Amino acid sequence: MRLALFCHSLLSDWNHGNAHFLRGVVSELAARGHDVRAFEPRDAWSAVSLEEDHGEAPFSEVRRVYPRVDPIRYHLASLDLEEALDGADLVIVHEWSDPALVRRIGELRARGAPFRLLFHDTHHRAVSAPAAMALYDLSGYDGVLAFGAVLRDVYVARGWAARAWVWHEAADTRIFGPLAPPPAPRDLVFVGNYGDEERTRELAELVLEPVRALRLDATVYGVRYPEEGRAALAAAGVAYEGWLPNYEVPAAFARHRVTVHVPRRPYVEALRGIPTIRPFEALACGIPLVCATWHDDEHLFTPGRDFLVARDGEEMKRHLTDVLSDAALARDLRDHGRATILARHTCAHRVDELLEIAAELGADTAPDPARAAAPTRVSGGAPPTHLEGNTP
Repeated sequence: MRLALFCHSLLSDWNHGNAHFLRGVVSELAARGHDVRAFEPRDAWSAVSLEEDHGEAPFSEVRRVYPRVDPIRYHLASLDLEEALDGADLVIVHEWSDPALVRRIGELRARGAPFRLLFHDTHHRAVSAPAAMALYDLSGYDGVLAFGAVLRDVYVARGWAARAWVWHEAADTRIFGPLAPPPAPRDLVFVGNYGDEERTRELAELVLEPVRALRLDATVYGVRYPEEGRAALAAAGVAYEGWLPNYEVPAAFARHRVTVHVPRRPYVEALRGIPTIRPFEALACGIPLVCATWHDDEHLFTPGRDFLVARDGEEMKRHLTDVLSDAALARDLRDHGRATILARHTCAHRVDELLEIAAELGADTAPDPARAAAPTRVSGGAPPTHLEGNTP
């Protein structure tokens, strides 16, 4: 199968969690012998922000860690879509794409282009900003990949898509797995960005106050923490370490004894059943996890066995105390959570699901065994003539 993927960025995960999942998906597809060509805008907000903070070195490092990932960076005004999509069997366009790009690709499909076309949504804007999402013209699309059943139902109920499938995110187990801890690991780590006021109150109650009250040795990684947020971390005795490349998160987990997941408010209130990417990755690494309340309506996990659930700050303190003092409990959580990921929630599982959906739509999903033999770049080699080259 030849796949064309249009996403916000594969090179940058700066405040861009979808890069985590898509790097794993394109790596898995390429490893199986599929021809994957990935495209991202040269002015992608995440990549621009990362370069402003850290220069170009992170882009080279991503290509080293993910040898099959080397996206073609384009300028929308000069992008030759017919050339970019020549020979494609399946095209996936992510929700962070420019509405004009979404429309232009849909028009090609509506005029008879032979590829199958899917829109991929991994955000809460369909419920938090429906007017903005209504700007996307999906009339030429064959369907939508939604990262939760409640989001799939929104697309169908509002008439935005005739067909939609649930396609949850998952852990890239090529990268995410247990690592040996240091002789004296720290207590708690939280990996997550500030959240545009979508979880400020929750972070204070469920991370900062428990750390302060229990006098934990804690670390927070993430970006976009304002001055007052960094001051609150310092007041609680938390070490704030800023941006952490996602492929270094397993090592950060190994340096700590427990982690916490605090979902953003829209996923608790409006998009029930969607955990986002962080719990998948934590469980894959075998670190005990305590989650703020979210409703696992789709039965992805077994709360109480895969992770503990804290409904408020007091319950968070009790769970953290138990995990840090009870080695058997910590071991059971590590083992059960990781087993669940390996059984159901890896990028390999999601590629299986994607290939089933593509076959259902009539796409040619046969791999090329010769491609699976070598770690070829997911851009499929040299960029087409009228596209930007693969440079930072």
